[in-house]
Amino acid sequence: MFGRQKTKPEPPAPVEEDRPGAKNRPTPRRRDAEAARKRPLVPTDRKAAAKEARDQARMERMRGREAMLTGDERYLPPRDKGPVKRFVRDYVDARWNAGEFFLIVAMVVVVLTLSPNDTMRWASTILLWGMVVFSLLDGFLLSRLLKRRIREKFGDEGLAGGTVRYGVMRAFQIRRTRLPKPMVKRGAYPR
Repeated sequence: MFGRQKTKPEPPAPVEEDRPGAKNRPTPRRRDAEAARKRPLVPTDRKAAAKEARDQARMERMRGREAMLTGDERYLPPRDKGPVKRFVRDYVDARWNAGEFFLIVAMVVVVLTLSPNDTMRWASTILLWGMVVFSLLDGFLLSRLLKRRIREKFGDEGLAGGTVRYGVMRAFQIRRTRLPKPMVKRGAYPR
């Protein structure tokens, strides 16, 4: 009587129909949502986690390397992505650039400076400085040409992000060592 509690039967839960566009479930309590998100800061098996991270990084590097060799736009680094960078790469790869021969001429000059003949050393120095001036002039002309072509095709938005500098630096690399690999033959300028 006095210490006894009467149990009341619980009313049945109202049955709600699924409504389209609604989430159709109750909102979880904050405590439950936070508990579901919790993960340990340090994994329980550190060796396995480190091995998994190394494997994943290796796979990413391999995919990126493969993209550099094939020109697959999806896995290229951000520096090389986009239609403007593709256009610049193709334009630079289609032309003969003085900068790509600079390294070869520099190696010849190093060999010629070892010559005991003063005339050969003097000629090699003149050859090297001539190549420097010619390469810089070619790079300047290429930058002006790229600016004009990019504006024609993509407008002023295409010039943002150092695209012209990207093309000039690519022109100073030996064609076989360029990454991403050249996808066009010489003389096949992009439209």
